[in-house]
Amino acid sequence: MFIAYAVVGGLLALALAASATVTLQRNDQIVANMRKVEVPDSWLPRLAALKAAGAVGLVAGLWVTPLGIAAAVGVTLYFVGAVISHLRVKDYELAPAAALTLVAAAALALRIAA
Repeated sequence: MFIAYAVVGGLLALALAASATVTLQRNDQIVANMRKVEVPDSWLPRLAALKAAGAVGLVAGLWVTPLGIAAAVGVTLYFVGAVISHLRVKDYELAPAAALTLVAAAALALRIAA
């Protein structure tokens, strides 16, 4: 189970790091998506910081189990919130957020099982 967590957690950490980077750079597509779900521009640095912290926590969780579990819980809740944000404004283009929610939940289950 540990190897499965290392793969899933590592790939999720890479995705989070990339997403945090483009969010901080205020990529046009990211900004447009955030505006679509009514997220204020002032929240972008905070959201990017949460993604970056999740990425660091998932990687650190390879050595410190409770930190990996906490990071996976946080990332799962982050993306559950993203799905809810899309549904709240009746934006049904939520496949990326839903997929990342499932991957984060899988990382959580694998870290607990490892």
